[in-house]
Amino acid sequence: MNKDPLKAWSTPLAAPLEPAFPFSYRDVEVLTLVYRTHPEAVRRQLPAPLEPVSDMVLIHLYNMRDVDYLGPYGECNVMVGAELPGKIIGGYSPFLFLNSDAGLAQGRTVHGQPKKWGNPRVEIRGDLIVGILERNGIDVVTGTMGYKRQRGDIADLKRDAFDFAVNLNFKVIQHIDGRMAICQITSRALTDVQIHECWRGPCTVELRPHVLAPLHQLPVIETMDAYYWRASFSLVAGTIVHDYLERS
Repeated sequence: MNKDPLKAWSTPLAAPLEPAFPFSYRDVEVLTLVYRTHPEAVRRQLPAPLEPVSDMVLIHLYNMRDVDYLGPYGECNVMVGAELPGKIIGGYSPFLFLNSDAGLAQGRTVHGQPKKWGNPRVEIRGDLIVGILERNGIDVVTGTMGYKRQRGDIADLKRDAFDFAVNLNFKVIQHIDGRMAICQITSRALTDVQIHECWRGPCTVELRPHVLAPLHQLPVIETMDAYYWRASFSLVAGTIVHDYLERS
């Protein structure tokens, strides 16, 4: 057991909660719901100096089947297109939900992702693919797509919406005395990405209001094609792209 506090990755020292980089995700099943919302609704979700680059919203619902350290769990990542002018363009995550305590802690403390507890899942019901995000007994998101009716290419989604593989997050951590310790925009990109299959087709997206999971703040104006895909990838260390506390 490593007892050097300066080399610790997570606590408790005797049984760390979070994994260190890198760790891999195998055979992840994803339903990506795509819709248009009000441009001003996107802008309201972004911390300055980020700027919106699209009026499209992506809701990724994952069945994480086999993850190093974490095991299987479900996750829901809501993304909007954003740019740090002159530096980077990617997908900003205003809302994120999952049912893994280690995944929740790692996402918040390392990436600055706004992870909360929820129960996301992707189900096959006959000839229908159904994606659900449930929290507090309320189905906050319900999305549907026909089962494997048209082959797709995930590169088309990146081209038509934004490069969601580059994830941007607003990381905020306070000192115990209330002073700001960390205030940053962070970025990470997945590596060793293998797309095993990809399908696309029309979808439905239903959002139910929930004060602690307010996805309804990004209302559905028009649904686009959804994507159903399976992939494997690795999560590695990211970068700090903007530091609010850095002295100029």
